[in-house]
Amino acid sequence: MTSVTTSTTDTTAASAETGAPDSGASQVELLIGGMTCASCAARVEKKLNRMDGVTATVNFATEKARVTYPRGVQVSDLIDTVVKTGYTAEEPPPPAPEPAPRDAEPAAASDPEVAALRQRLVVSALLAVPVVLLSMVPPLQFDNWQWLALTLAAPVVVWGGLPFHRAAFTNARHGAATMDTLVSVGTLAAF
Repeated sequence: MTSVTTSTTDTTAASAETGAPDSGASQVELLIGGMTCASCAARVEKKLNRMDGVTATVNFATEKARVTYPRGVQVSDLIDTVVKTGYTAEEPPPPAPEPAPRDAEPAAASDPEVAALRQRLVVSALLAVPVVLLSMVPPLQFDNWQWLALTLAAPVVVWGGLPFHRAAFTNARHGAATMDTLVSVGTLAAF
C-alpha cells in the first residue's frame, strides 16, 4: 500500500514538474483583440503565464488564447490581465446554428472591419498616386507643387496610418515596441 501511495505522489510530482495540468484545472479559450504582430501574441502569452498556476498559448493567426488555470483563478481575472496588457479579451460566444445558404456573398463583404480597412486602403492609394507622380515626373511639377504634395500626403500618413499609430501608442504605454512602432515612426519621420 505504501508503494501505491508513493507512486501516486511521484506521478503528481512528475505532473507538476512537466507542467501538465492537474485534475482540478479548468481550460478556456479566449478571443484576443488588438494584436497586430507575433510579438503582441508573445506579450499576451507571457503576461498570462506569469499568473500563478496558469498555462497559456496564444495564436496570433486565429487571435485566440487557450488557457489552463487552477481553481482559485476566475476567467474574469484572465480577461483583466489581457486588458491590462493593452489588448481586448472575451470568451467566445456559443456556436450559432448553421444559417441557411444564401447567395454567394463573400464573408469579407459583411465584415465591417475588413470594409473599413478596404476603404482606408483605397482612399490612401488615390491620394498617394498624385504625390508619387508629382514627385517623380519632373514635367508634371509646377511652381510650389510641394504644397499640393504635402496636402495630399498628410491624410495618408495621419488617417491612413491611424491603426499603426494607435497600436504604437498603446504598446508604448506598456513599454513595448512592435512592428507597429516601426511603421509609425518610419512614416512620421518620412513625412
